[in-house]
Amino acid sequence: MGRHLICTCGTIELWVGGRDSPKTSQMLADWYSLSHVVHGLLFYGLLWVIARKWRVEWRFLTALAIEASWEMIENTPLVIDRYRATTAALGYAGDSVLNSLSDILMMALGFFLARKVPVWASVALVIALELVPLFAIRDNLALNILNLLAPIRAVQAWQGGG
Repeated sequence: MGRHLICTCGTIELWVGGRDSPKTSQMLADWYSLSHVVHGLLFYGLLWVIARKWRVEWRFLTALAIEASWEMIENTPLVIDRYRATTAALGYAGDSVLNSLSDILMMALGFFLARKVPVWASVALVIALELVPLFAIRDNLALNILNLLAPIRAVQAWQGGG
């Protein structure tokens, strides 16, 4: 789909801290990596509810397939343009292959954590992983979904610093 293997800047970095950096979604991790951990926590919970009788390995492979599918859909011109138009991801040009693979690994981490910790800890982790980026960069998974599906001008203005 025309994605670059790594950042076109030619470097690989562990962490990018700026929301609007041209390196966001290009490196191993950024603020949006936290939302992929949340994906894993939520997928584990959802699949436990609807497919409890499946072996955990099958539930994990299902979560992996969903996440990999999202990574492909997220990097289509249609979704990239939608992100640019409605979310806080200013100048978003899609993920590098490295970042997409890292996002999938982040989901796997969230799935593994949900399997190992008590339910209350998973819930607390989802809340923390939503609140930290909300205050740090005025964005998180919930706002991303909201702005993709039903943008609210007041939320967009707040995210833009207004």
